Amino acid sequence: MLPAIFGIDGLTLSDRERAFFCDADPAGYILFGRNAESRSQLRALTDELRAIHGRERLFICIDQEGGRVARMKPPEWPAYPAGEAFDLLYDIAPASAIEAARVNAEALGLDLAEAGITVDCHPVLDVRQPDAHDVIGDRAFGSEPMRVAALGRAVLDGLSRAGIAGCVKHMPGHGRAAADSHERLPSVEVDAAQLETDIEPFHTLREAPVGMTAHVRYTAWDEHNPATLSATIISDIIRSRIGFSGLLLTDDLDMKALPGSVPERAERAVAAGCDIALNCWAKLDDMEAIALRLPVMSDETAQRLEKALRVTGPSGGAQNQEQLVAKRDALLTLAEARA
Repeated sequence: MLPAIFGIDGLTLSDRERAFFCDADPAGYILFGRNAESRSQLRALTDELRAIHGRERLFICIDQEGGRVARMKPPEWPAYPAGEAFDLLYDIAPASAIEAARVNAEALGLDLAEAGITVDCHPVLDVRQPDAHDVIGDRAFGSEPMRVAALGRAVLDGLSRAGIAGCVKHMPGHGRAAADSHERLPSVEVDAAQLETDIEPFHTLREAPVGMTAHVRYTAWDEHNPATLSATIISDIIRSRIGFSGLLLTDDLDMKALPGSVPERAERAVAAGCDIALNCWAKLDDMEAIALRLPVMSDETAQRLEKALRVTGPSGGAQNQEQLVAKRDALLTLAEARA
């Protein structure tokens, strides 16, 4: 198996994509809005991906956070609130905010399970900092690490109840970056003591099944390389200091924060210690070159991948979704009433 996750160009697989995926045998796939038109179409796409590999629990992921980061959109799928909604509720009723985050994640997870998706790239555990770039912004669960961890744990629990594995991001913390890593490399230049705030939620939720790196340079830990390409940060901070032992993905390798070609980035990231290279934009030439550069998946990564996909399964089926949403909305009105 190839330690890579690839994107798909459209609503169905092309003949060339199908042949390549059969031959390369990637660890899994990531879906975007360009792949999601209707419930039946999306399920047919994920069913075909499973059939190609003969793996019922195939790693098929999506960024479905709620708010402005949602690939499955209305009117075909319901809208879900961004992390900030639960942060605001936490100000007045912490237990209610945690329960609202949990039932919201379970309802969202039922949408994903129906579509044949197995992993959500959520929760965002970045601690929101003043004067940072808005690329995280209202996606965050707050500016206090304990709160972020509590709400993040609720999201992991809710997703798991729907049969979906959560992926915590962006390790070891994107919350104080002053630039958007989609456009250029952010450099965080505070000392290691200050960075303890950033890593605290990841340490608290270090048993999460999947994690994603940040394309951010932290000069206190590595003056030259962003976390995704830094053997020092992956080994000393993510694996050791945070204690994360799950499956570690890169953030999207097409983002402009990283140097070199996309295949070179993939090779460097895996060599630095990332388990899986994530390539989102379905450029077949890049994917073919990645397949040539990457080694066969290690036994350790294969074990982490298998463990990541062991989730509890649905707690009652899609008929519960309406009740879950109603409960969430009733809880969120507490914050609206206070405002």
